[in-house]
Amino acid sequence: MDNSSPLTEALFYILLAVRTPNHGYGIIQDINEMTGGRVVLGPGTLYGAINSMLGKGWISLFSEDKESRKKKEYLLTKIGREIFEQEVNRLNELVENAKKMDERREMKQC
Repeated sequence: MDNSSPLTEALFYILLAVRTPNHGYGIIQDINEMTGGRVVLGPGTLYGAINSMLGKGWISLFSEDKESRKKKEYLLTKIGREIFEQEVNRLNELVENAKKMDERREMKQC
């Protein structure tokens, strides 16, 4: 599977938060905690992204508690895991290339 376009930061963190079953409020809390409060998703952004990822097959509805305000839990699918892993590899490449450029610059300065 080839995903040529980078994920937005919000999509990346949502996929990260649903590697185990998680509900909307839990996703928001997890992302807030992971980023030290730097990334704060509002419900509109979160559920817009969830609906988009459900449509693409990246996540699936894991469970729905119809008695508790219809709390839904979402889970990463196989396709979603592949997309997530591709993005992690892309980001790692960016960081490695930045380190290489720093090393080259240091060598030139010696």
